Formats: sequence, C-alpha cells, structure tokens
Amino acid sequence: MPIYHQLGLIPKKRHVQFKPHGNHVYEQLFGTEGFSGMSSLLYHLHRPTQIKEISSVKDVSPKIAVAKNIRPMLLEGFKIRPEPDFLNSRKTLLVNADCAIGLAAPQQSQSSYFYKNADADELLFIHKGAGVLKTFMGQIPFEYGDYLIIPRGMIYQIHFNTSDNKILFCESTAPYYTPKRYKNAQGQLLEHSPFCERDYKLPQNLETNDEKGDFILKIKKGTTTT
Repeated sequence: MPIYHQLGLIPKKRHVQFKPHGNHVYEQLFGTEGFSGMSSLLYHLHRPTQIKEISSVKDVSPKIAVAKNIRPMLLEGFKIRPEPDFLNSRKTLLVNADCAIGLAAPQQSQSSYFYKNADADELLFIHKGAGVLKTFMGQIPFEYGDYLIIPRGMIYQIHFNTSDNKILFCESTAPYYTPKRYKNAQGQLLEHSPFCERDYKLPQNLETNDEKGDFILKIKKGTTTT
C-alpha cells in the first residue's frame, strides 16, 4: 500500500496543462521500473532534460582483491579513513552481480555538485552523524540509526551537520521494497512487522529552484562516473 504524499502545487488531474504562475510547468513521471512499478509525478519550472555539455569520465569500478573468496575475513569498518568528499569517501568492500556494499566516512557536505546513481537504488545506513538529504522531491532530515532509501535516477545532495560521519551503503540493481511476509494483501504492514508506516520519514520542505546557470551533476552509470 503506497503512501500518497503531496508537496507543493499540483493540478487537479494528471497529464493536463498546468500553469500555476502563468507559465507552463513540465510534468515528469519518475519511477524505477518504467510504467509498471511505483512512481511519482513531478512538476518542473524548466525542462529536466537540459544538458550543456558532458565532461570527463572516471572509472569507479571496484578493484577485486580476492576473487571467489571462501575464507572468513574480519572487516574493520570503524578504521575507514575519513575523506572530505562524499563520493570519494565511499569504499566498496563486497560486490556481486546484484549489489555492492561498502563504507564511507565523509567529512563535508555536497555543495559543489549534485549526484545521481543511474543504475542502482541506494540504501544509506547512518551509523554516525546527522544532516539533511536534499532531493527534487523534498528534504529528509536524518540522524544516527536512520536508513535512507534513494531510488535510482534520483538527483540528490547530502548536507551534514557534523564532520565525523560514518555510513554503510548498499547499491542494489533491484528496487528496495518491504518484504512480502510483513505485508497483507493490500500492502499494509502487518502487526508483527519490525517497523510500520509511522516510522517513515517522508520528504518535506520542498524547495522551488528557479536559478539559471551552470550546475555540475555527477552521474554513475555502470562502472563509470560522468
């Protein structure tokens, strides 16, 4: 049972002309599984497809230290070296065809660029630190113990309130959904579920940005970032 959530001005009906301020806005259907999965309707002041140029490409494929490993290993995650940049701090530890799991210890907020993972849904577990996840769907404040679910294709920035941050991340080629064993036929979470709908932190404080200029968007596609 998806939760209907609305922020900002929207038309009474879907897929119609909408001019809340006298000019047309652009409707975008955002979903991770085309037209068949759960999706959101977004409204933009400017076309979201505008691109000025595509710059250099960087290889970010994980380097496999031990292929087809069967030996037990101790991963000392708390000893990960902090780095200023959010993306550079992400270190992939475990990888297979379905997901990549790693750790990050970023010290600074994303302020000079935006980021989008075009291939994978991201799960960020906040093991230490606090801040705000900023997306084009609104903002979500987070703190220790929170799980941030970021669907593929979502453009976002993370702004930290602290410099000592530790994050466990998992990039999944399949969308994140709550397990079926915790839901009834209508999709509502059952009483024995370890969490319920009231635990969700939904986006809030939707910002309308009408600033014109050049903005850097880093996109991860396959094993490269552009």
